[in-house]
Amino acid sequence: MAKPKVGFYWCASCGGCEEAVVDLADVVLKVVEAVDIVLWPVAMDFKRSDVEAMADGEMAVCFVNGAIRTSEQLEMAELLRKKAGLLVAFGSCAHTGGIPGLANLYDKDEILARAYDTVPTVVNPEKARPQPETAVPEGTVTLPVFHESVNTLDQTVPVDYYLPGCPPPVELIVNAVMAILEGKLPPKGAVLAPDTALCTDCPRKESKPEKLSITEFKRPYQIMIDPEQCLLAQGLLCLGPATRAGCGSACIKGNMPCTGCLGPTSRVKDYGAKALSAMASILDAKEEETMDAVVASIADPAGTFYRYSLPASLLYQKIG
Repeated sequence: MAKPKVGFYWCASCGGCEEAVVDLADVVLKVVEAVDIVLWPVAMDFKRSDVEAMADGEMAVCFVNGAIRTSEQLEMAELLRKKAGLLVAFGSCAHTGGIPGLANLYDKDEILARAYDTVPTVVNPEKARPQPETAVPEGTVTLPVFHESVNTLDQTVPVDYYLPGCPPPVELIVNAVMAILEGKLPPKGAVLAPDTALCTDCPRKESKPEKLSITEFKRPYQIMIDPEQCLLAQGLLCLGPATRAGCGSACIKGNMPCTGCLGPTSRVKDYGAKALSAMASILDAKEEETMDAVVASIADPAGTFYRYSLPASLLYQKIG
């Protein structure tokens, strides 16, 4: 009996999701025995032409990590959607836009100017820019077109399932792969992680006061963090109340606050707005001056509350 064909592809992301697959350790050997990996450019020598030669739907499942920013990524997303029976948005960048999605706070020209003109290590007096097509004696050299904004995978093509996280936790990956192989998947469109807030699983939840009340947010380097006490109670901006569980409280166990990489539960429309609301609800600030001081204590509000989710939010991107 032929093994199901599986693919992995990397769009606009850091590569951490590929590392997460490697982190499966000995489990990855069991996965390799059970499937035929037909696309994994980061680890094996596959070409786009190999995918194009497949019959539509021939790949049982393809895990795509990374957001969509360039014409090449768009073309590959459309191709993989066509060739895969199931398409999984793998990791925060594909799921909600991820760190690359923060580029939507700037327009395309601002980004190119920064990259090619004002970075201290760049010397570019002619202000040259990459061109989609350049004629050379040997023919025409082409480069991907840089789009105006960053999109999530499901803003580009239909997605069947989502594996959240930056990167997805190993346990969630294993559970997802096994569910696919055994045909025990939930209805399409599901996020393959618990649909509860991280605070419900937090190892420090018993230390959380019944009523939280803080007057300022502190950054981790500013205090000696008590490894037993609720991080919010210590004045740290922990986004556990707004974030989906499923990570095993990895950051909390590392004595650091949650930054929200697993994204929202199904009951939340805009992760950043939910996180902001959760933090606002515990502030003991009634005077305008106090409120201003609290806001000032958050070094980067947009980057804090929309760190992984700006393209998937109601804000989406900067206008004008």
